[in-house]
Amino acid sequence: MKRKTFLLAGLGAMAWAGSCLGHSQDRSTASAPEAKTSELPPTDTLLVDPALFTLVRFDWTDPTRKRSVPALLYLPARAEPVGSTPLVVFSHGMGGSREGYTYLGRYFAARGYASLHVQHVGSDRQLWFGNPWTLVWRLEQAASDKEALNRVQDIGFALDQLLISAPGAAVDLQRIAMAGHSYGANTSMLLVGAKVDTEGQTTSLRDPRFSSAVLLSAPPFYGRGDPVKILAGIEVPTLHITSTGDTIQIPGYHSGYEDRVGLYQAIGSQNRAPKVLAVFKDGSHSMFTDRRNTGGPTLNPQVKFATRELVLAFLSGVYAGDTLALQAWPKQFEGLLAQFEANAAAYPAK
Repeated sequence: MKRKTFLLAGLGAMAWAGSCLGHSQDRSTASAPEAKTSELPPTDTLLVDPALFTLVRFDWTDPTRKRSVPALLYLPARAEPVGSTPLVVFSHGMGGSREGYTYLGRYFAARGYASLHVQHVGSDRQLWFGNPWTLVWRLEQAASDKEALNRVQDIGFALDQLLISAPGAAVDLQRIAMAGHSYGANTSMLLVGAKVDTEGQTTSLRDPRFSSAVLLSAPPFYGRGDPVKILAGIEVPTLHITSTGDTIQIPGYHSGYEDRVGLYQAIGSQNRAPKVLAVFKDGSHSMFTDRRNTGGPTLNPQVKFATRELVLAFLSGVYAGDTLALQAWPKQFEGLLAQFEANAAAYPAK
């Protein structure tokens, strides 16, 4: 019997990585018709005033695993009282790095959230360097059980280190969200309570410090069985973001956006945890990275703009009990949307 991974194996790794870089699905969606944009924000609104945030780079090493854990912290420029700043911890997709997803990190910090972007050295941008004939092997290693576990441990270690550092003193321990894109979304689900079976035993890697999760283009746990069994017990509020063009496809392998919707339906179903789903029209899997033009040169920045607004609206509902922005968001961006759902728990009665 072939050994399963937490995420995907062989051909799936190639497909997923290609999609993250925009080598497959982006070609088929680049010419797709874009949403009507007459009332949508202009594309230059992704710019963030650099005076509103500061950057701190960390180059940690976990001595237990002898593994480097680089990270980049976005902080609000304005000094905040000790223990008052909410934190988003972000995990990148296959082949990414701490330098990515700047459109989120900068904006979060400008709006009063710290954002810690962790780099996973076993599945980061170094995958794309070296002998091209060994690329498939490198991708398979990056998608292995060992690396999936290492990614979870990277996050826990990075959070530990941040909280004992000087910049970490500002973090509100009651308001820490886990977020990620693609592979990073899988890492995020494991950290908030996804349970997978490995060698006949159920494994839980939950870190109770995370009290919500933001999942961008979350793939299913390939080869691990019923997603309801894996995800039903998650108790924290979750935000799911995808698009109808969020597809991974090469010969012999297909994963459509329906997989992301299926995860939304399965997650937290055991306890009716608050959850929100936004599905944009068209687009691509890599549209949610910093890459410009993927999914369409006009649509791409508009989706990024809408995405960062949705994340903060969601977090405001979770941590401040203010759901007004979340309730208004679907109307504001209806020209971009194919589907929007929120269960009753996402809008608690006051």
